[in-house]
Amino acid sequence: MKAAVWHGRRDVRIEDVPDPRVREPTDAVIRVTSSGLCGSDLHLYEVLGPFMTPGDVLGHEPMGVVEEVGAEVGGLAPGDRVVVPFQIACGSCFMCDRGLQTQCETTQVREEGSGAALFGYTRLYGGVPGAQAEYLRVPRADYGPVKVPQDVPEDRYLFLSDVLPTAWQAVAYADVPEGGTLAVLGLGPIGDMCCRIALHQGVRQVVGVDLVPERLARAGERGVHTVDLREVEDPAEAVRELTDGRGADSVIDAVGMEAHGSPVARFAHNAVSVLPDALSEKLMTRAGVDRLAALQTAIDMVRRGGTISLSGVYGGMADPLPMLTLFDKQIQLRMGQANVRRWVPDILPLLTEQDPLGVDEFATHHVPLSQAPEAYEMFQHKDDGAVKVVFRP
Repeated sequence: MKAAVWHGRRDVRIEDVPDPRVREPTDAVIRVTSSGLCGSDLHLYEVLGPFMTPGDVLGHEPMGVVEEVGAEVGGLAPGDRVVVPFQIACGSCFMCDRGLQTQCETTQVREEGSGAALFGYTRLYGGVPGAQAEYLRVPRADYGPVKVPQDVPEDRYLFLSDVLPTAWQAVAYADVPEGGTLAVLGLGPIGDMCCRIALHQGVRQVVGVDLVPERLARAGERGVHTVDLREVEDPAEAVRELTDGRGADSVIDAVGMEAHGSPVARFAHNAVSVLPDALSEKLMTRAGVDRLAALQTAIDMVRRGGTISLSGVYGGMADPLPMLTLFDKQIQLRMGQANVRRWVPDILPLLTEQDPLGVDEFATHHVPLSQAPEAYEMFQHKDDGAVKVVFRP
């Protein structure tokens, strides 16, 4: 089959790889009909290369049709249309029972000290072949895949794999008080959807911060008060001006470790990409290599006693945090990979013809899988108004 394969920094290729097959009785194989390109994929494209192996298949946002199921997969049959969560979880362990599927004790990658295995996301998370491919082996298919209707637009359910639950959890963790203000840093796919969900849930004022004109315009059209980083010297001060000088009640950092700014961390990112893998791994796992500009802005922007919700991915192990400020401002901090199946029951009722979250038109680009190398470059550079790219194998 054809798949998008990692070969190094900014080097994604379409290659022939072996077709997946059922290996365990709880496996399924699906024919992929759509697969999203995620901001987290750009971390592999740039920063997390030391934990990748040439030939790794990328992607973790799949939707498709079941081709084959293992003997212990109940409730699924060939021909079923499914969307597959980006993490692999069992649904019955201590962590899954508590709605923490990204910490699943059955699939935890203990040898790397990591949580649940993820599709297409480095050996730190199991090195499981990804979904930017024609077919996908789905471990723990007795729990993970969500059956969806056959006769609805493809994109309506695709974003259940990652974007919708990640944004839903980010807003839930932000815990915006009634009548409060939520600020969202970064209006890429997750930040954009966070704004939509917050507005749908009745948050009084949602402020979106970015510097890409198309992203700002897209959010503004849905009622978000936008702050353009190209026009303000201090975005935190701009938010304070909207909140009686107090700051936002809650802030979502939807940017993470590739924020603009932080020149020292930018140097570390570049160093990681050119050092031999053994040295790069040590730098990633023992040193602070994140650009913390977005998190620092969130800490400045949130009001005293407020909450910061991190959905943007950070990867450094020794990044300096302003603990005095966090403590003095009595800030609550919540974070983590989205626990997809925990939030699916809340989201499914919104995936209707009325489409209150705008999922049917959420993707800005649909491209053939054969154009994955060009799509990665376009998405990284935010060219052509790219906010969300979907591959059609």
